[in-house]
Amino acid sequence: MAAAVAAAPGTLGSLHAGGARLVAACSARLCPGLRLPRSLAGRRVSPATWAQGWVPAAGGPAPKRGYSSEMKTEDELRVRHLEEENRGADLKERAKMSSSEVGPFVSKIRAVINDIANLPVPTIAAIDGLALGGGLELALACDIRVAASSAKMGLVETKLAIIPGGGGTQRLPRAIGMSLAKELIFSARVLDGQEAKAVGLISHVLEQNQEGDAAYRKALDLAREFLPQGPVAMRVAKLAINQGMEVDLVTGLAIEEACYAQTIPTKDRLEGLLAFKEKRPPRYKGE
Repeated sequence: MAAAVAAAPGTLGSLHAGGARLVAACSARLCPGLRLPRSLAGRRVSPATWAQGWVPAAGGPAPKRGYSSEMKTEDELRVRHLEEENRGADLKERAKMSSSEVGPFVSKIRAVINDIANLPVPTIAAIDGLALGGGLELALACDIRVAASSAKMGLVETKLAIIPGGGGTQRLPRAIGMSLAKELIFSARVLDGQEAKAVGLISHVLEQNQEGDAAYRKALDLAREFLPQGPVAMRVAKLAINQGMEVDLVTGLAIEEACYAQTIPTKDRLEGLLAFKEKRPPRYKGE
């Protein structure tokens, strides 16, 4: 598969409809039929289905919308989005859970967010509305976050006498630093887009447009920047960065060396050199 884009309004009961989308740009072949685990299907969290929605490599028309469980072909797809069928879990429903139900429920949420983090493609979270609690945890699992200035985001779990359970206590400090992450989690503070940009939580902040999708449009623009690059190179670059950030510099450099080695025998590398020599756009095939 050449590319994937996921949109997740209402994901995990924390992102409201239209509030946020997740965009995964072209970078690597993914197995056919990739989707969120079926273990999420059920009364409290609706099953997620792949939606048809793509932008041709050269730009093309705006993404089409519509649900489908079928993956498009590698050549046909450049950008995809994934949408939840409803707003997912809500606090009223959570309040009805027994103590024995809460743990498995949160484990499923954590597993889905980890699956998003481990996607072998660049992912962009576009926050146009609310991203609170698990919604922000989903966004933190993405490689890049963009938001409208009017968006609201925060890890607010301590207000409910719990803590972030979808990776927030680990990913937020890695994104903005330990001290500031503690401050935001301890206070359950909600930030707008400008404040989130100031602390480094997001990469870009946009004035909201009349359609209410300014961040989503910016995410698509970023995805289009990523699309022309070598798919294998994008995949191993993400791997090198993610794994390298968890170890010391010497080990990180060894990881980079191993990842670089994966690009050497690829046809894409030779195509990139040839295209540069001939001063034309490369025609990468992910090989």
